[in-house]
Amino acid sequence: MAHSTPMPAESPRNVRGLFTGFVSGSLSVVVRGSRGYHLWVLALLAVIANGAFAYRQQLLYGLITTGMRDAVSWGFYIGNFAYLVGVAAAAVVLVIPAYLYQWKPIQEVVLFGEIMAISAIVMCIAFVTIDIGRPERIWHLAPLVGNPNFPYSLLVWDILVLSSYFLLNYFVVSYMVYKGYTGQHYSQRLVLPLIFLSIPVAIGIHTVTAFLFMGLKSRDFWHDAILAPRFISSAFCSGPALMVIVFQVVRRSYGLQISDAALRKIGELLAYAMAINLFLLGSEVFTGFYGRTAHTVHADLQWFGVHGLHSVAVYTWAALACNSVAFLVFLVPTLRARLPLLSIACLLAAAGVYVAKGMGLLLPGMTPDTLGEFYAYEPTRIELSIGAGVWALGILLFTLMSRVAIAVNRGELRHGAGPPDPRLDRGTWR
Repeated sequence: MAHSTPMPAESPRNVRGLFTGFVSGSLSVVVRGSRGYHLWVLALLAVIANGAFAYRQQLLYGLITTGMRDAVSWGFYIGNFAYLVGVAAAAVVLVIPAYLYQWKPIQEVVLFGEIMAISAIVMCIAFVTIDIGRPERIWHLAPLVGNPNFPYSLLVWDILVLSSYFLLNYFVVSYMVYKGYTGQHYSQRLVLPLIFLSIPVAIGIHTVTAFLFMGLKSRDFWHDAILAPRFISSAFCSGPALMVIVFQVVRRSYGLQISDAALRKIGELLAYAMAINLFLLGSEVFTGFYGRTAHTVHADLQWFGVHGLHSVAVYTWAALACNSVAFLVFLVPTLRARLPLLSIACLLAAAGVYVAKGMGLLLPGMTPDTLGEFYAYEPTRIELSIGAGVWALGILLFTLMSRVAIAVNRGELRHGAGPPDPRLDRGTWR
């Protein structure tokens, strides 16, 4: 992010005035724009409203409106949660080359990776909240007023690391954008330690999420030490893949200077991550089938289907096909150098991990249940509507935050520079 000559120290009154100007200027940026921008925001708001209405139905009638039952008590919501935790953690893939190795092309886009992490964490919290049948009782997890059972409760650990990661990214993004607005240099002694701290915390949020699955001893399919490394490796596939797509949309929509070298470098990193992800998947398949036990039924369900339940096998093979084709493109330098091919591979990788980490992970672990019952779970219209609303909320947050960051970066939102240009959009938004 560009910075001008440092300004002299301000009095507390002037600091309050600067902050007020920053907030009002940011609001002006997000409410102004072209017709395409307003239609995009209105479409997201409509999906959010539809999701809110569906959630109201769920609150009125209970979780019976979903496809979940006692046999399969985790479904579409938790599948999205597991996927989005990985998207949030994947910001580390940009942080390491940008700040540890000072690679300039990645430094140009790392802020948007952190904004994506913030949006993903908000969606994670929303999916966990809507999965709770009585969300008003969540205060029991609060310290002092509730009984969080810390440090024994893995759920409390998950809340702790998610909140910490959210606060780290939110502070860094807000601080750097605000400093850009005031025309001041940001303090590296303040920012860099927080950025480096976010690296182990990012690993921690996905590790603890994996522990939530692994800690359920009665679910043999998840009771596997390799699950946490698989969660992390798949996260480093899905998150950066989404970033490549989003960065190209941002570049085309706003005319932002994002170099092709940065996108191709992310594609190279995806080759390593996908190779590890597929290797760990192969290790799990070998363990599940070579030494057949009574618990191999879960692997049979995952790959071939049992008792007429074949939907999970369809998910699994579709995810494997997507990830394998994407890996081939990432692996071959001449293929990933072509941005259209790289974009297709990223879409396949994001979709493959989404399916594998969602229904492909949850249903084999839940089916058969601890009593041997086979239940065919499918998400209902209520679940799909609520899920779409949560995704629209996250996309809206990313859109608005990125819009402010871009305006500051270009000098269109700057202290003393007058009102922001209402024609902030470029490219396809015009």
